[in-house]
Amino acid sequence: MLRHSRSTRARISWPLALTLIGFTIAIVVVVIFLRLETWPARTARQSSAELERLGKDFRAAFVDIAHLQPRITINNRVYMEQTTPVSELVVLSRRIEVEHELLHTWVGSSKRVKLHGTFNAKAGFDLQQDLSIDIRPDEIIVQLPHAQILGVEQEQVDVLAFENGLWNRISGQDLQSELSILPQLASEKAAESGLSAEAERTLQRQLGERIHPSQPLHLVFKDEKKRE
Repeated sequence: MLRHSRSTRARISWPLALTLIGFTIAIVVVVIFLRLETWPARTARQSSAELERLGKDFRAAFVDIAHLQPRITINNRVYMEQTTPVSELVVLSRRIEVEHELLHTWVGSSKRVKLHGTFNAKAGFDLQQDLSIDIRPDEIIVQLPHAQILGVEQEQVDVLAFENGLWNRISGQDLQSELSILPQLASEKAAESGLSAEAERTLQRQLGERIHPSQPLHLVFKDEKKRE
């Protein structure tokens, strides 16, 4: 009698176990199917959220660097419009020293003026032209004008020589002319030193260090004529 009872329970347990296993497998299959079905939508949502995060990071970077919110597009859709226009973005500056000499002889009488000027040359971008950022899943494109010498500020002028001739005297116009030449020389020297190209590399490095995007970051410079 005992053997019959155990055999009966065994016959009853196996079908129940198989039913439970089959039910469990069916649930797992349904869950996997639903995950696969919703995977593209979830991936798209995650991708869009990441691109919008990058858009906010770029906005914060330009607001901090240039006090400017640039025009930002995400997958060809306008995400932020440019606001608070600023005329110039200064990226770096360099100390420039120049000299110029006036030597003039008239009827055997010579006058000589020699000046030494120290200037602070600033390089950056003219933001009166368009600045735009296009964020895509595979790359980020920042479009802006080429960097240029935005200006030179006089720090100090030293008179190295001031010699009057007997009848060929140094006039106020002579001094004014010599003083006006110094900033031109400083601007030309700054341009020849490669300061503008250095400003472009500096901006790319600053953005890369601040944003840390996973996709490549490209700065595309327009070909407008530079002021240099």
